[in-house]
Amino acid sequence: MNRITQAFRRLTETNGKAFIPYIMAGDGGLSCLVERLQLLERLDATAVEVGVPFSDPVADGPTIQQAGIRALKDGTSLNDILVELTKAKANLHIPIILMTYLNPIYSYGINRFVEAAQTAGIDGCIIPDLPIEEEEIIAPQLAEAGIELIRLVTPTTPIKRVEEISNRGNGFLYTVTVKGITGARGEFDGGLSTFLSSVKQVSPIPVVAGFGISNNEQIAEMTKYCDGVVVGSKIVDLLSKNRLEELEDFMSAYKKSSANI
Repeated sequence: MNRITQAFRRLTETNGKAFIPYIMAGDGGLSCLVERLQLLERLDATAVEVGVPFSDPVADGPTIQQAGIRALKDGTSLNDILVELTKAKANLHIPIILMTYLNPIYSYGINRFVEAAQTAGIDGCIIPDLPIEEEEIIAPQLAEAGIELIRLVTPTTPIKRVEEISNRGNGFLYTVTVKGITGARGEFDGGLSTFLSSVKQVSPIPVVAGFGISNNEQIAEMTKYCDGVVVGSKIVDLLSKNRLEELEDFMSAYKKSSANI
């Protein structure tokens, strides 16, 4: 069984909620990637989303864009990331979800990418610019390799399409909370709870909210209506500034609040 599915089954048994931090591979140097993954594992992250730096991201907000630029300036490549994860996979027990765009995969070679990702111990793959109408170019290969293709829906996705997308895979359904890019937000649209509830009602797999989530109050509110959250810009910012104690406090506070949901 895929480790993502295992993680959510454990959460179901304990009535827990998922916390999935996002980090940008190569930001601060590729040598710290495994160290950061191990830190997040110690802090009880459910899984970690590892971003691949790309020159033309369509979903990333300013914080993650800048992290990607720093990683690219340091020479980080998709191949480097996969090699680094392959070397460290025996020491990583947390599910790893690779987030990248289609162009780097296509340039790398789809079959070669899937093989390398499997060798590196990747559990899931998020490709924001891959619509379900085109996913047959890679979805069957990922499935055969035991790698979950994590699909996305947004507030503008019709509910019938949400149902179609959620029925295509396992793992979890990445449910975008805003009509826009990533980045910390002070508040969300008033209809978000209704949207999350609607997605949760039709999805046969766990529903995880992402984009713009930056504090425990937002997490506590959103997880009333879904199975967990992805936190990106907040985590990237704390790591880039080496504010590790603040990161630990943030995730510890989440664990305490999650236990009371």
